[in-house]
Amino acid sequence: MAEIILNVDVRDGVGTGGARAARRAGMVPGILYGGDKAPVAISVNEKDFRKSLYTGKLLGHLVTLKYGEETQPVIARDVQFDPVSDRPLHFDLMRVDEKQTIKIEIPVHFINEDQCQAFRQGGSLEVVRHAVEVKVRADHIPEDLIVDLAGHKLGDTIRWSDLKGTKDVEPTITDRDFVIASIKTSSAAISAAADEAQEAEAAAEAEAEVPATEQAGEETSEG
Repeated sequence: MAEIILNVDVRDGVGTGGARAARRAGMVPGILYGGDKAPVAISVNEKDFRKSLYTGKLLGHLVTLKYGEETQPVIARDVQFDPVSDRPLHFDLMRVDEKQTIKIEIPVHFINEDQCQAFRQGGSLEVVRHAVEVKVRADHIPEDLIVDLAGHKLGDTIRWSDLKGTKDVEPTITDRDFVIASIKTSSAAISAAADEAQEAEAAAEAEAEVPATEQAGEETSEG
């Protein structure tokens, strides 16, 4: 079963008024839906909800809902926040079976940027997908999908097949090996490459002039 347990109460009041009343009481209002059952208005203690939220293992993951002595697995699908205070205002939970295959978006994380020579050459990362929708068993949802940037070069295109952490998941896009990101040659990189070419050309010209000068010196001494 999931690591996080949400102790919920069933709310009598629904709609905007009921949600406001829950917030005044120090609760976060939410809705439980899915599983061929009617939606149920619920609420969770805001302090406990924040603790669960900040673990990073609440949203988009399998968690345990507890109501009295009853428990059931659910997926936290959405959390709405106040745009100013960042206070959680509302959340959605979806009923699932632990072994049920569901569709869900998994975030993509990029690692080892400091080990990618392309960025030292002035390249820039252009991200096409910050998350990928996949089909996965509810109890096998990965924390994230990983792109290891170490060893990538300028001009590389990073695709689904390059991701790590895809063992138990299947993308909902199945007709192609779709693009996640690419490493573009920036204007700074082009300028740096031009400067290097000019320096190399100047060095080559300087080396070519040395033998000619030495030869001229030898002829003078012989005369």
